[in-house]
Amino acid sequence: MFHQTGHPVAIRPYRMPTNKFVSRNLTSIANKEWPVYAKFQGNFIIVGWGTVARASLPLLLRHFGITAKNITVVTADNEGKEVAEKQGIKHIVHPITTENSRKVLAPLMKPGDLLLNLSVDVSSVELAHLAQSQGCVYMDTCVEPAAGGYNTGTLGDRTNYMQRERAIALKSKYNKGSPTALFAHGINPGLISSILKQALINIATDTKFPHNNPSTRSQWSDLMHRLGVRVIHIAERDTQVSRTPKKPGEFLNTWSVDGFISEGVFQAAELGWGTHEKELPIDAMTQSVGSRAAIYLTRPGGSTRVRTWTPIEKNFHGFLVTHNESVSIAEYFSVFDPNGKLIFRPTVHYAYHPCDSAVQSVHEILGKDSEKQPVTNVLMDEIVDGHDELGVLVMGHKRGAYWYGSVLDVHQARLLAPNNNATSLQVAAGVLAGLVHCVEHPRDGVIEAEDMDHVRALEVAKPYLGRIVGEYSDWTPIKNFKQNFPRPVDLSDPWQFKNFRVY
Repeated sequence: MFHQTGHPVAIRPYRMPTNKFVSRNLTSIANKEWPVYAKFQGNFIIVGWGTVARASLPLLLRHFGITAKNITVVTADNEGKEVAEKQGIKHIVHPITTENSRKVLAPLMKPGDLLLNLSVDVSSVELAHLAQSQGCVYMDTCVEPAAGGYNTGTLGDRTNYMQRERAIALKSKYNKGSPTALFAHGINPGLISSILKQALINIATDTKFPHNNPSTRSQWSDLMHRLGVRVIHIAERDTQVSRTPKKPGEFLNTWSVDGFISEGVFQAAELGWGTHEKELPIDAMTQSVGSRAAIYLTRPGGSTRVRTWTPIEKNFHGFLVTHNESVSIAEYFSVFDPNGKLIFRPTVHYAYHPCDSAVQSVHEILGKDSEKQPVTNVLMDEIVDGHDELGVLVMGHKRGAYWYGSVLDVHQARLLAPNNNATSLQVAAGVLAGLVHCVEHPRDGVIEAEDMDHVRALEVAKPYLGRIVGEYSDWTPIKNFKQNFPRPVDLSDPWQFKNFRVY
């Protein structure tokens, strides 16, 4: 199903398909018979009706044996209402707050239903509690605080580390046997953890490293440790371009504008911190509760850049934006000795180059002291070219660096599912994989992406991910180091964080 040979998948230089190519080779995709992955007898209650929710809708209708009457949307405004009405979906405009969430949502829910939280500014923890009390399954794509949670309180309180701590604290109350509550499962965080597991299997297979198809947390972490992995980037390059350039006073993006502003502007840059690292960054802060698997920097992710690599783009600078998976992956793949002493943990972080319009938008908002632009827009029909290249860059093992992930072209994305661009469909694929797990395993209690069967998750998502690509590289962040502009560097160990960071 996925690349597991001793040879890298050949990567051709990217060329945008012509209309003739699209018509001849891709139209059949949209007309295919889609499998029903999991028969769902209940109702979907979707909180939030932004880009990701509308992008996921075609997949829900295809793969769960349901109709529009099984779906209710509760959202803060009328944006996208015509999409719901066209499908015959019940659309309720009622902003959800801490004070009214039970009053608004509980009457819509009955045991066996599924509450899908795709909103911003609505507390994930509160909705998970509510779902449990109603006997419903719960899922979201990001552990969100209530409104104001990203720009009030201390910098440490606003980290994804602390948001996640509040979510996983529910595990002690809602364990196996309780309705499933799957936190943070889009593409990243979410499906990227399954992609990482498959990447590790590929590396082990290609290097003839003995492994027995890991299934437990200790087996997975042991495999990563023995392979010699030091650093993992969730490395993404979005090349989608609009027919019209960004104007002053606009924030443009290919997915949620509010979501990107929250993580790139109001939250600190954040990363899982590996045991191989020799020194903390000068602006680093550590956590005092939980596993302490991550650190954060006293600056936003939108102004923190790192060197990284993907197969088509090759080396580039990406934003070190905080994400849940930077923490959950680092914690999940930690290895301890029999006395409980930590002996291995990888450094893990997002390295994100969004579409060029979003880069300009981030530069502008930071220059305006984080004052949000008066005009915001998620690029969809305006996109004329481009792809999204999203995967894991696994570094430090015998073969050096290995990128494994999805390369999805915007033209293919549009044919695969309406209401989508390349980025949104990758996220929707992760939503689909998470929902299939929830329907097939409705009594798992509180879980995260790393707790899922990665083979099943990838099987479900694969039809919406474009090309699945694996490529080895001899790239390191100091491969082409020159003394022209002095910077902190450790030539004895290429995998030190100081070598990745752009100063």
